[in-house]
Amino acid sequence: MEIKVLGPGCANCTMLYEITEGAVKELGVEAKVLKVTDMLQISLAGVMSTPGLVVNGKLKHTGKPLPSAEKVKELIRQEL
Repeated sequence: MEIKVLGPGCANCTMLYEITEGAVKELGVEAKVLKVTDMLQISLAGVMSTPGLVVNGKLKHTGKPLPSAEKVKELIRQEL
């Protein structure tokens, strides 16, 4: 599984990355969690408001408010 957190590196982007890493660990799934900061890649993914969360190539969340750890786990489970 590949999970991408899309954003320029702001506090919310960093927080979503940490939430996502924690969710992956709690679920015990094998996943590669990547930070994507390139604005071209972010816009090509369809993210108009950061941070964005992409799970297995599917855009699952954009912008604020940030999803909770439980919501991130649910979004990951959908792709298992």
